[in-house]
Order: sequence, then structure tokens, then C-alpha cells
Amino acid sequence: MTTKTGTQTPSDQDVREGMVRQLIELGAARDPRVVAAFRAVPRHLATPGIDLATAYGAEFAAVTKTDATGVDISSVSAPRIQAMQIEQARIEPGMAVLEIGSGGPNAAYLAEMAGATGRVVSVDIDPEVTARARRFLAETGYDRTVTVVTADAEDGLPGHAPYDRIVVTVQAADIPPAWVRQLTPGGRLVVPLRMRGMTRTVAFVRDGESDRLVSDGFELCGFVPMQGAGENRVRLAVLHDVAGEEIALRLDGHPEPDTSALARALATARSAVWSGVMLGGSESTEHLDLWLATALDNLPLMAAKPGARTRGLVASASPIGIPTLVDGGSFAYRTTRATDVEDRYELGAIGHGPRGRELAERLAAEIRTWDGDHRGDRARIEVHPAGTPDGLLSAGRRIERRHTRITITWP
Repeated sequence: MTTKTGTQTPSDQDVREGMVRQLIELGAARDPRVVAAFRAVPRHLATPGIDLATAYGAEFAAVTKTDATGVDISSVSAPRIQAMQIEQARIEPGMAVLEIGSGGPNAAYLAEMAGATGRVVSVDIDPEVTARARRFLAETGYDRTVTVVTADAEDGLPGHAPYDRIVVTVQAADIPPAWVRQLTPGGRLVVPLRMRGMTRTVAFVRDGESDRLVSDGFELCGFVPMQGAGENRVRLAVLHDVAGEEIALRLDGHPEPDTSALARALATARSAVWSGVMLGGSESTEHLDLWLATALDNLPLMAAKPGARTRGLVASASPIGIPTLVDGGSFAYRTTRATDVEDRYELGAIGHGPRGRELAERLAAEIRTWDGDHRGDRARIEVHPAGTPDGLLSAGRRIERRHTRITITWP
């Protein structure tokens, strides 16, 4: 298309090609079939009113619904996250795929992967979401290959089971037995699993016909929370509530903190302890943080607004949260500082309160342990049914949920 000024307006296919190039450069889309799927689906039709360049941004997630408290409860996930999960799922032509958490574009990508001989079922608890998904799939022609169901996915969808692959696109704190039992032996379940406050999209493989799931890789991610019978949200313990400077601990089964004492500690002088462990500027802390959550007991995540950092209340701020070791009226959190070497940062910890320095030293010690013993390693995550005897579980960090016992172990 050419405008009156003579400039060329990119078509949706042109912009989609740009997104695909981004996904390849980011390493999110590696399989040629995944690349072809993202090249085929006109995802912008799911986000009317948003300009093409934004709709096809590799990191753009379109929030489509919030609850009464302002929490995002439905979205069209960012293409990078969708591609990452589909790569994890390893979908082959002819497979039966269940998508838990609907929206439209992701189901279309799954349909491209499963092919003409496969089948895709997409389920969501919210009728507004499934109606929107049906409209998108009808407009793009994928309604012939995708079945959309409105239901609470806690019990899976037994009428369409079994499934070779299950892809969950909402954050889950637990894995219902129905998901495992409706998965074929050796099938793959890809789920954004929250473990001690930290969410990773984990590719699980069902161990034969047993109810045990074993991880085959995981990636850092963020998703809207599960609704319905499986809802289990984190709780915020607020330490500082000045607008734009809010600081809170994200609790996920952690002990109830003494927020008044911790708020007082926040106002005290800080103690900094540096580990001597270096990171490259683009190097993620996702494996380090999971190690810290495995090694240390009372380690919620501290979420802080940018204004808290600007005011000097905290040295690091993140809406997702930073691992924070809490003990009574003292706490310490992971941080970094620049070094004399360009694009190199040193890991350390900042402590507050009467035992702040001691807690910072404990964090720094675990950072050094990770660097010496586990850097480059990936944790192994296993999911067993609730009630599984301790003797059948791997040694390591155990997370107890209503349906499952989750273990995290390291080589």
C-alpha cells in the first residue's frame, strides 16, 4: 500500500516476517515448522485497535481482561513466549493437543503444528475469552481444525482425551491428576509452574503410564494466574505503600512475615556483601534464583516499583520479584553492581535489620556455591501425586501442593 505522500505502508505479512526474524534471532523459534507456523497466522486480528508494529512485537503481550482488583486475568501472550512453549512441546503432525487457557492465536499455531491429521482442543473457564477465541479462529479459518470449549480445566477434558501434548498458557501452582492421566504415556505437558513464587514454563514428560512427571527443560516466563478450582495466587505482604514506591513480599507458602518489623528494617542502614561472582550483561539469573529457592528456606520474592529504587529505598527493583531471605525483623536480597570491565556485573546481597549483614553473607555464600557447583547446570523437577511416600521422592527441595509433591534437585 502507498500513502498520498508516496511512502510505502508495510503489509501485515511484511510486519509478520519481521516478527519471525526477531523470534529466530532471540532463539525462541528454532524448529523450521515452528517458524512456518508463526509465519502463517495473522495474529493481529486477535488484537483489533492495536497497530501492526506493536501487535507483531516479539515481546508484546496484549492484556485483554483484568479482574476487579486490577490483576490481569486474560491476555494474548507475547510471540516469544508462545514460540518458546511450542518448541518445548515438540508437536508432531497427527498429534492430539489440548490447550488450557484460550485466546485464539496460540491455538492456531498449535493447529499448524498438528497438521491436517491432528486435532487441537482449546479450553478456558471464561466465556468471554472462548467467544473471542472462536471469533478469531473463524475469521482466520482455523475453526475447522480447533475445537473451543468453555469449562474449568481442573478436570481436563475427558471427552476429547487422550492427548499427546498438553500446553498450559496460564500460571499454575499445582498439576491436577486429570492432566497427567489424560496424557498419553511418554506424552509432554508444558506448563508455567509456580514453585516457591518463581514461575518457569516446564516441559514435563509422563513417565510411561505412571502418574510421575519428569522435567525435560524449563524457561523463565510470566503468565496470568489460573482461575477456577485450581486458583492459587500469591499473596502480597506490603512493606512500603507510598504510591509509586510500593515494596512488597510475594508469598507462596512462605511463613507469615512480621511486616511492621521488616518495614522498620527497610528504613535502617544497609549492609552490602559482594560474592566475587560475575555475570555478563545479558546473562540471566533464572538458574541462580531457582538454586537460591532450592537451597534456602524462607526466600519469598521482593517486588518493588521503580520509584522505590529512585528514592534509594532498595538497590534493585523488579515487578516480578527478587529473591529475598527473611528472618524475623531482618532481610537480605540479591543484587548486582557494575565492575571496571564493560558489561560485567558482580553478584551480591543487600541486608537490612539487626541480622541484615548475616543474611546477606548467607545469600552471597549460596551464590558462590551455585557458581562453583551448579553454574551451567539445570535443575531436575519431578512431580508426584500427593501422598507419595518420602522414600519414593528424589532428595532435594520439596514443594507440597494439594494434588502433588514437587521436587527440585541439582546434579
